[in-house]
Amino acid sequence: MRRFWGLAIFLVLMCGSAWAQGNYEIQVYGADTVAPKDLMVELHSNFTVKGQTQVIDGVRPTNHQERETLKLTAGINDWAEVGFYVFSAAQSGYGWQWVGDHIRPRVRAPDKWHLPVGLSLSTEVGYQRPEYSPDTWTWEIRPIVDKTVGRWYFAFNPALERTLHGPDVNQGLGFSPGAKVSYDFTKKISGGFEYYADYGRWGSFDDLRNQQQQLFVVTDLNVSPVWEINFGVGLGPTASTDHLIVKGIIGRRFSWGKRSMVD
Repeated sequence: MRRFWGLAIFLVLMCGSAWAQGNYEIQVYGADTVAPKDLMVELHSNFTVKGQTQVIDGVRPTNHQERETLKLTAGINDWAEVGFYVFSAAQSGYGWQWVGDHIRPRVRAPDKWHLPVGLSLSTEVGYQRPEYSPDTWTWEIRPIVDKTVGRWYFAFNPALERTLHGPDVNQGLGFSPGAKVSYDFTKKISGGFEYYADYGRWGSFDDLRNQQQQLFVVTDLNVSPVWEINFGVGLGPTASTDHLIVKGIIGRRFSWGKRSMVD
């Protein structure tokens, strides 16, 4: 328990900076971590059907941009994991480009605490090329709370972000919450909504026009304990948000040193 709190406090103190998921990893995190001796391999894909069409401050447009993110997450013990991301983007006129890399350690409250909700804390730091983000080095800290009630599932990620290098380095902490509500229609199919936002600087939020907000209709296919499958369609109602995005997540869990899960 002392080790858990020591690492959690360290992550909070390091939150001098943070980064939004942007549209490279459109996901609301659950509180569980990957089990020790497991590796989760995921491909996050999304396509902007209707987005920004102009180059702004050197950042390439998002309209008709395909984003592919390779995410590798390894379990360290029963309350900690570490994830690594490789971001890429493909678009007419630019080809397929490497965008950046991030690393994300995460800890969670152990099961033996018997908390009424799932609780974990992640931090993410990394680089993205200036053609895709003016803030090239960024940091995020993400508390994660979730709860299952019968067939209903609820998750809330009130993420805090800060720029390490770029034009927003003096802007302080930003607030970018995410939330999910879903319902199990069957043992293998669930559906619901995911919400993502970037309200701007904490304590002095942007006006609605400059905020980023997205609402996705999503489905999760629980076909096997080793697979993660998620699809969704998202609408962005504000002027600063990509207006229509389709996304998908395909993940596969691998185990070593113990009996594998049944496919």
